[in-house]
Amino acid sequence: MAAENVKYLSAEDEQKLLAPIEEYVGKIQEEINELRVDGTDKVTALTNQIAIVKENANYTKTEKKEIIAGIRNELAQAKAVEEKNRDRIKSLINDAEQYLDAHYDSEYYSRVAAACTADREAEDRRYEAELAGLKKEYERVFSGLTDKEEIKDEKYVYKNRVFDANLKHDATLQEIKNRQHDAFMEKYHLIDLLRLSKFTTKEKWKKGWENYRYTFNTKQFFLNNGLYIAIIGVFIMLCILAPVVKHTKLLTMTNILNILQAASPRMFLALGVGGLILLGGTDLSVGRMVGTSMVIATTIMHKGPNTGAIFGKMFDLSNLPVGVRIIMALVVCCCITTLFASFAGFFTARFKIHPFISTMANMLIMFGLMTFATKGISFGAIETDIPKMIMPKIGGIFPTIILWAVAAVFVMYFIWNKTTLGKNMYAVGGNPEAAEVSGISVFKVTITAFMIAGILYGFGAWLECIRMVGSGSASYGQGWETDAIAACVVGGISFSGGIGKIQGIVVGVLIFTALTYSLTILGVDTNLQFVFSGIIILSAVTIDCLKYIQKK
Repeated sequence: MAAENVKYLSAEDEQKLLAPIEEYVGKIQEEINELRVDGTDKVTALTNQIAIVKENANYTKTEKKEIIAGIRNELAQAKAVEEKNRDRIKSLINDAEQYLDAHYDSEYYSRVAAACTADREAEDRRYEAELAGLKKEYERVFSGLTDKEEIKDEKYVYKNRVFDANLKHDATLQEIKNRQHDAFMEKYHLIDLLRLSKFTTKEKWKKGWENYRYTFNTKQFFLNNGLYIAIIGVFIMLCILAPVVKHTKLLTMTNILNILQAASPRMFLALGVGGLILLGGTDLSVGRMVGTSMVIATTIMHKGPNTGAIFGKMFDLSNLPVGVRIIMALVVCCCITTLFASFAGFFTARFKIHPFISTMANMLIMFGLMTFATKGISFGAIETDIPKMIMPKIGGIFPTIILWAVAAVFVMYFIWNKTTLGKNMYAVGGNPEAAEVSGISVFKVTITAFMIAGILYGFGAWLECIRMVGSGSASYGQGWETDAIAACVVGGISFSGGIGKIQGIVVGVLIFTALTYSLTILGVDTNLQFVFSGIIILSAVTIDCLKYIQKK
């Protein structure tokens, strides 16, 4: 029977279906390759050669210029050949693509896909029959046994046989899945050769979707996204409850902007903590960093004598220009937080003290000093013109504090993904011993990460002070460290170290801020909100541990 008339296809049958297509496109590809030899291929080779010469330290500048000048003469000739053959190559590529569009799916892929579907159905029937046979044999043997040990052994044998049948079934289904995937991707392999890896947006989307379907694993999907799905489900439920319970809507433009505005200072804190968690650590002093900075910023930007004293001394800096005091508050806040963060970082890097301990000590020291210095008094408000200067609302609606957070995200994304420091942070977090052996200074990377965190804490607290128009006190920021840590963990920054992305931190901060804001609107007690945070943190860390165990 001819291959095209059968539903079940062997590997030979599939190859026979593909052969005419490969032959037709192959001839075109050979002609294109010949046209590219003295044109495109030579241009690529000569361009690489110029780059190599530029990096070669064995040549003097004069020698480099002479060599490159000679190569560029050849390059100009190659580009002329490339331009001459461009239209012909384009015509050949169009011919091949039109042939593929007309014949590939109808004459090859659709038949392979149908055959794979039939093979899967046949394999499922075979598997079910095998399981039924194993069960029948087990029941037959089991019915004649009376000895407990024999019964136990027979159960063990039966379980092993079922396990082997499952493995065989899964392997067969995977083989069928591989066949269909390879058949789909063969078309893009041919296009890849024709166009030198230049795909259209539509082709990229199709390839991406096929690869996603091919690699999709239900268990892994829920392991990676289950927490997000659950939180989104809770948020949807809150959106439904809000109109019923409080006669108000959650999803309004005003509420969304309020959430983004409240999330902006916290974004700085989470970005700082995220870098430390990436190293396999954490930071428990974030809330105290905020409280200390709020007091300092309010003191500097307050108009007239302060309502409270620091170490018994009253401050009045209103004789300085407003702009100077704004910058002064930012610099002092960042310096103080960076100093304390570096203090904890030094003990962590030098003496291998876990950040949990060093930052907890930081937290106690800062809280004790600030409470003693201020006697726990609130320091009033800052000048009311400052928020309009630093974070004016565009069109009277959009708060520009959001743009400060966006800028911080882009800066940290660049550091994590485009700099040597970022790569070293991933290396140290993943395996500090291996990083040290490979020449990375774990001490410098750790100290730098803590210093960056300190700068971010100071900047975020300064923005929070301006957003809240002051009202600084030593107790301000209580519980913010848990929010920052939770946002990072929910966003996929692994406590095992070396795993995580900036995008995840952004998502985590937005999720937590939106959830807190929603619970507040619904009138849920602040103390109960800590319960929600605790459950989310525990769930996120549990999932993170499951991922780690699975990899091991």
